Amino acid sequence: MSKAFTKESEQDDEDDGPALPALPQGTRNYMTPAGYARLRAEFMQLLDVERPKIVETVSWAAKNGDRSENGDYLYGKKRLREIDRRLRFLTKRLDIAEVVDPSAHHGSDQIFFGATVTYANGRGEERTITIKGIDEADSLQGEVSWVSPIARTLLKAREGDELQLLTPGGVEQIEVLEVVYPAPGEPGA
Repeated sequence: MSKAFTKESEQDDEDDGPALPALPQGTRNYMTPAGYARLRAEFMQLLDVERPKIVETVSWAAKNGDRSENGDYLYGKKRLREIDRRLRFLTKRLDIAEVVDPSAHHGSDQIFFGATVTYANGRGEERTITIKGIDEADSLQGEVSWVSPIARTLLKAREGDELQLLTPGGVEQIEVLEVVYPAPGEPGA
């Protein structure tokens, strides 16, 4: 069949579009040791376990004849593209990773990468966040990326500082109440 009559969706699957927000141009990919270990473990799992299993399935399915209606073959090839795309993404992120141990600042009252910060807004509402890497931040766990507006506002501030946070609703006054870092050797560092 002519290429003119085939679906273009297979070509669209080949792009390397990031699954996560892009890093600011020319910056390192800061992450905690635990975050780096998680990404590295995912990379190794995909490379050493999942990919070989799918390659074996696709190889077996290809030997069964007609590939156009072979579900194992078609699904396997699609899954293989997904795995390869994720491996390329992880390789790029791990190559530019800069592991920063937040416990190096244990006892400090100044905010750096890895700090857990409690702050209050003008209405007296308190919120606690942890500043993490872009690939490891989980907003459901109170973690924010170091490139987020709140983190950029807080970085380098100290306990007791009053800051102006730019929000979509305007400027909001916040006060840094507490800065905590994990102790050396503590999990999550």
